[in-house]
Amino acid sequence: KFWMTLFGINFAIGVATGIILEFQFGTNWSNYSWMVGDIFGAPLAVEGIFAFFLEATFFAVMFFGWNRVSKNFHLFSTWMVAIGSNLSALWILVANGWMQFPTGMKFNPDTARFEMHNFWDVLFSPVAISKFTHATSSSFQLAALFVVGISCWYLLKERHQAMAKKSIVVASVFGLLASAYVGFTGDEAAYTVAQKQPMKLAVMEGLFEGRTSAPLVAAGLINSAKEPGDTQEPFSVEIQIPGLLSLLANREAGSFVPGVNDLVFGNPEQNIMGAQERIEKGKIAVELLRTYKEAKRNEDDKIALAALHAFEDFQDHIGYGYLNHPSEVVPPIGTTFYAFHIMVALGTLFPLVFLAFLFYAVK
Repeated sequence: KFWMTLFGINFAIGVATGIILEFQFGTNWSNYSWMVGDIFGAPLAVEGIFAFFLEATFFAVMFFGWNRVSKNFHLFSTWMVAIGSNLSALWILVANGWMQFPTGMKFNPDTARFEMHNFWDVLFSPVAISKFTHATSSSFQLAALFVVGISCWYLLKERHQAMAKKSIVVASVFGLLASAYVGFTGDEAAYTVAQKQPMKLAVMEGLFEGRTSAPLVAAGLINSAKEPGDTQEPFSVEIQIPGLLSLLANREAGSFVPGVNDLVFGNPEQNIMGAQERIEKGKIAVELLRTYKEAKRNEDDKIALAALHAFEDFQDHIGYGYLNHPSEVVPPIGTTFYAFHIMVALGTLFPLVFLAFLFYAVK
């Protein structure tokens, strides 16, 4: 009952912030919601109608049903809350995964909207799957740390020590298992990023020049003055592990990993189209779409058909047509690099913390 009360507080915060966020899609990002709502709205609708109602309904039984329903039904309700919460995470992260790697869609030039073509491609997108498994596994780890932290507070206050010690043992064992799961899903998530979002990987590793047998940067200090295409060194200080990035990114030792400069300016030798070329193709796509729409309004079917056929060759680049400079495709390098490496460091530290707590709790 004690831990359920704390869960209830977190649950209430999650509900409040989640509802506000869904309103924001229609207010702060209404153009985005209109353009991709056919795809993006589907997993959010499933989350609200199915997963949220499942967890909310059984949450009431779990929270208020002590001595009002049978023990078995109360236990069943508790499991339904856990399953519903994770299903909510699934659908929310399917929506986020689609934002990271759009798939299962077609662009409709008549409405200038993206429309769902294959629901299963959206649901089983490799980015969505890796995001779901890594986010939920890390939340298991966080939950274990939360329980350990509260239990330690009681030990320091010399209150409810038996309950606190038991909770530490349970949370440490669960945290260790979750940490192993986090490591596995984290590796898979990074591999998915390397395959589907190479710019993100390059920035996470501070890799400006693409390399074969690329080293993994274990730690380093980013040169904040470094810009794509200049000759400055990317790091003031760095600790590298030779060849490891190529192995982790492509599952192949000695393979080529593209850097920021390759993705901004292109690398014909590695068959990489640069952002500058994509911007040029994107502007052509925008202009052809405009020509098509005007011809349709003027009922000039010949020009409309010609513009539509030409547009189909450039439509994959249309988003780039709204950029003004190729460097706009580069995320904030320092923030991304440090956030990623702090995450990895904490993911390595936490299992050691759980081991220490478990050792001293048993002792």
